Amino acid sequence: MELKPVLEALLFAAEAPVPASLLAEAAEVSLEEVTEALLALAADYDAGGRGIRLTQMAGGWQFLTREEYATYLGRFLRGKKKMRLSRPALETLAIIAYKQPVTKAEVDAIRGVDSSGVLNTLLERELVTIRGRSKVVGRPLLYGTTGEFLSYFGLNDLNELPRVEELKAIVGEKEPENPEAEPELFPLEPGGAPDDPVEFALGDDIAIEPPADESTGDEAEVHADDTV
Repeated sequence: MELKPVLEALLFAAEAPVPASLLAEAAEVSLEEVTEALLALAADYDAGGRGIRLTQMAGGWQFLTREEYATYLGRFLRGKKKMRLSRPALETLAIIAYKQPVTKAEVDAIRGVDSSGVLNTLLERELVTIRGRSKVVGRPLLYGTTGEFLSYFGLNDLNELPRVEELKAIVGEKEPENPEAEPELFPLEPGGAPDDPVEFALGDDIAIEPPADESTGDEAEVHADDTV
């Protein structure tokens, strides 16, 4: 059986980026064969003018809808938007991403405020994890980013992080008031319909919470059809 349709079926059924090694194991072929077939499959989707693309992210491969069709998807899935990370959470994530492994005290010193609540939120969302303990007095915990962090922001590895100057511009941008204008990514789910829209291809439903404050790091967007 030709390898490309096998990989296409496996990736279509996946809910998260799949490493090439797992695809090779499932297809019972070598890693080299899978890598070659994946690149060819991605080229097929790019050349075919399709609404979805195959991309490498978070150390694996995943189907995503193309950014230029975000307006149509936003209109189709209106009323099902989910919460985004607040500015405090993004600031904390940026510090951890660029300085990891980093202690809470170092994060607090850079931000100038206590980051306990924001860190707890990031840990719960699995965007941040504990990497161990520092060797300084008190042995404080060290924090670093996760594979979910890479998937959330559409990165394949940490080398794709923007430069600090670019990051400041991204964080400082004002969010558009029209949700239909937001370029978002939608993982393609089995059954032919995209998943609920989430910023940067986040996964599961999360409960609606009050608007953001410094203690939680969440920013709620409440709609009539939101999942509780």
